[in-house]
Amino acid sequence: MNEPGPEELSSRILTVPNVLSFARLLGVPVFLWLVLVPQADVAAFCLLVVAGASDWVDGYLARRLDQRSRLGVLLDPLADRLYIAATLVGLALRELVPWWLVAVLVARELFLLALVPRLRRAGRLALPVTYVGKAATFCLLWGFPLLLLGGIPTFGAAATAFGWAFALWGTFLYWWAGIRYAQQALALSAAT
Repeated sequence: MNEPGPEELSSRILTVPNVLSFARLLGVPVFLWLVLVPQADVAAFCLLVVAGASDWVDGYLARRLDQRSRLGVLLDPLADRLYIAATLVGLALRELVPWWLVAVLVARELFLLALVPRLRRAGRLALPVTYVGKAATFCLLWGFPLLLLGGIPTFGAAATAFGWAFALWGTFLYWWAGIRYAQQALALSAAT
């Protein structure tokens, strides 16, 4: 993937992709409320599907309309992480996923957070998103909602099976992407 360097990104704030990312951010608390209300599982699932689709759309539009921006580089992964966090917390509070899974995914975020000072010294706000990172996010943002739908009698068993397959594969990819991001950060740090 040929991502632009920080000097090639626009400083514009009001772009179509950024508006979509802001809308996704506004949906996080609504989603968390919906996921905590068992009678709203289908609505929570639908909101997460829309958020996941808009994640793809904002990236596509940023490239297609040449509206890649510094703000977008920060907003897009922030929205992804907040949806994943909200989903994890909601599902763990409802005892649909174990707390160890929450700990494994939070540990990855803390691992990457430790790299921020190195990125700053290298003059970077963030690292470019990789295909592995996108695949991890895709798997997690599909696995967790399927686990949410697992309680619906009509297709609950299948939803649960597919949900766990996506969630576990996504967790592996999430860590793999994190290790690759760490390697990039260390390489940037060594080069400066």
